[in-house]
Amino acid sequence: MSANHQPISIDGIAYNQLKIEKKPITPEYVRRDPELVPKANRTVVVNPARTCMPFGAMFAGLGMHRGLPFVQGAQGCTTYVRYTFCRIFQEPASIANASFHEDAAVFGGRKNFIEGMRNLIVRYHPDVVTVVTTCSSEIIGDDMVSFIKAARKRLITELGEEDGSRPKLVLVNTPSFAGSHIVGYDRASRAFLETLAQDHSKPNNRINIIPGMVMPGDVREIKHLLREMGVDAYTLFDISDVFDTPLMPPQTLPYYPEGGTRITEVEDMGNSMATFALCQNEGGLGARYLEQKFEIPAFIGPMPMGVRSTDLFLKRVSEVTGKEISKSLKDERGRLLDFMADTLHHTMMKRVAIFGDPDIATGITRFACELGMEPVAVMSGTKTKTFTADIEGIVAESGAKPLILNGSDLFEFEESLKAMPVPVDVIIGNSKGADIAKELQVPLVRAGLFVYDRVGYHKRPVIGYRGGERLLADLVNAIMDFSYPEERTQQL
Repeated sequence: MSANHQPISIDGIAYNQLKIEKKPITPEYVRRDPELVPKANRTVVVNPARTCMPFGAMFAGLGMHRGLPFVQGAQGCTTYVRYTFCRIFQEPASIANASFHEDAAVFGGRKNFIEGMRNLIVRYHPDVVTVVTTCSSEIIGDDMVSFIKAARKRLITELGEEDGSRPKLVLVNTPSFAGSHIVGYDRASRAFLETLAQDHSKPNNRINIIPGMVMPGDVREIKHLLREMGVDAYTLFDISDVFDTPLMPPQTLPYYPEGGTRITEVEDMGNSMATFALCQNEGGLGARYLEQKFEIPAFIGPMPMGVRSTDLFLKRVSEVTGKEISKSLKDERGRLLDFMADTLHHTMMKRVAIFGDPDIATGITRFACELGMEPVAVMSGTKTKTFTADIEGIVAESGAKPLILNGSDLFEFEESLKAMPVPVDVIIGNSKGADIAKELQVPLVRAGLFVYDRVGYHKRPVIGYRGGERLLADLVNAIMDFSYPEERTQQL
């Protein structure tokens, strides 16, 4: 050490005399204040089981052929959604944004919208643009109807009457403080049909399907069921070949997948024989609009999961179209029943906790009862008017009396499970329940929209008879992983 650098004297405890108290990373569980566990008693949401309303509208907009959502808000409103879509589907999602900054918060987003819409149309040439509002634009009071008229006027001035009028602009008002992602999808279904489905001149001998926020594999399964019956259908927001598109290079920019619902199909939905909204909270508004406007019968829910609900869906389709349920579908039903009988000793009387969006939570609850399981807790992340009554009606047949949490969060769900005198055997829900399952040391069977920690989940259905087989296999295998006797694994 040089003469210019003297050692620094340190007063205090010597290092070899220092005592460090080691504390566990996860402290021992301490029971929460029972008054703070129910979400109704709190002003804060802890570990939410839902996301924002624009999310659902963007999901719907991407289900249109050559469709792009345009978000009237800040960049973060788009970044989170694109990131989430990529996590779930492993596919890119193109979403435009008005890029709000401080000036837009003060003066409004008119300039951002007109400039952004002009750039989007000129550069990407979409067939349809879903204009999605956000919390900020709704609170500011942006007059989106006049903004769209001004943007259209500029497009016609720059591109001419034909090119400037070609892209359809569909406005969906989605302030996040007024609902969750399922409400955004529901509003989008009505907005698209109000804007585009104006023709009611000639019957087309088709039915309309509004699938809800399901996976690409589920949409393909619905198409399979209808194809086996010889039924032609239009699917609103067909994401099957958008979020699960084949890789077929070379691809040019701007790139649009081959899939998606075409504008002409939506325009012709006013001539269909009936509309089937598979999820009453995700597409029910659109089905009711067609019923009110064109007197097209609307069949809203239940989600065709398991045996009974799939039977009901196919029976309704058969009655509307006059087409018989094919032998191949009856064989699929028989295979599911056989599988249920083969695995009954694994599922019978198992205590199951279920959470997710209201429609899939209801569908899983009915399927669980068909499997002889006992639902002990059922939670919906979004509060709806019918969820509690729907669950009560389902479990009444089996005598189960589950805790029903309508519009709750995962904090209350977890604390409720921990407080039960008899532990649950399995949890069914999306990836947001992984930590809860680890904490309780029970298996988690993934089901629902937000499944991002499994590869290929979005490709396989849970809808229909074949979807029931797949979900049952996942369920039984998960139970066996936790409860299969070790000595049986050694048998030859």
